[in-house]
Amino acid sequence: MSNPWVVLVATVVLIAASAFFVAVEFALIAARRHRLEDAAPTSRSARAALRSASELSVLLAGSQLGITICTLALGSITKPAVHHWITPAIEHLGAPLWLADVAGFILALIIVTFLHLVIGEMAPKSWAIAHPERSAMMLAVPMRVFMWFTRPIIVQLNKLANWVLRKVGVEAVDQVGSGQDPETLRQLVEHSVMVGTLEDRYSEHLTSALDLASLTVGDVAGVGEPSGVDRTAGVGEIQELSRVTRHRRLVVRDGSLICGVVHVRDSLEAPAGATAVDLMHPVLEVSPTVPVYDVLNRMRQSRNHIAVVVEDGVATGILSIDDVLTRLLATAR
Repeated sequence: MSNPWVVLVATVVLIAASAFFVAVEFALIAARRHRLEDAAPTSRSARAALRSASELSVLLAGSQLGITICTLALGSITKPAVHHWITPAIEHLGAPLWLADVAGFILALIIVTFLHLVIGEMAPKSWAIAHPERSAMMLAVPMRVFMWFTRPIIVQLNKLANWVLRKVGVEAVDQVGSGQDPETLRQLVEHSVMVGTLEDRYSEHLTSALDLASLTVGDVAGVGEPSGVDRTAGVGEIQELSRVTRHRRLVVRDGSLICGVVHVRDSLEAPAGATAVDLMHPVLEVSPTVPVYDVLNRMRQSRNHIAVVVEDGVATGILSIDDVLTRLLATAR
């Protein structure tokens, strides 16, 4: 193939294809499954990425097959063409034919390897690692199309590779582990302190944060009657109680029941006749036995900054993000 434009187009396509397969490979490994699951209800690409993550072994085999095909094609198309162009130029400089041929071969190999390594592998790898979920979703659908055509051969090759692994005592897996458990992370922090790569003051904060895995709402929530107003309370009463208690968020009561939460900010622009029931937001009720990390996640999803702790139908306290931060900082001192 001596037409330079044909070679150039073929080279660009092959390097781009190699970059695509490399990015797919690293994106699937680095992507957090829970983030893909969060996006799946509204994103077809996220659902395709989740399906790919569920059969990771086969998808990686498909990526490696694509990279191998691109590498072999560059070696059979681009390198001989570059060699063919460089050799006469070196010979024209006065070098003997054998020397020009050897130098042309080496230079062609260096040029093609450099382009393939930097543009076709290293750059897409870094991009996929930097934006794993985004790249996984962007590339999922075209990768699924490629897999639809090549699945029969990839499945057989993957089965053969797994058979070889079993013969040496290794069990193949189809999914990447979702992360480290708190105990493993705690050991990692302790080891980092012991070898001097992490200061004690930082390790205390990290260790206290890991305690969230075992803390319950009852361990953190404030005890006692939460500050609140009656559902018929006016704007002035809300603002006065907020000033006295220094609480911006107040529970709204209907007799002995807590029916909502009102923020003093909402009362500042409210009409004079507005009452607490008009300004309140839905309240998040939690049991004292629920793990703190679960409640924090529910507070984030519902955009609540406080939760009412309810036990046997009676409000026993309030859990706020400030309570959690105070507990973590106090533990780390």
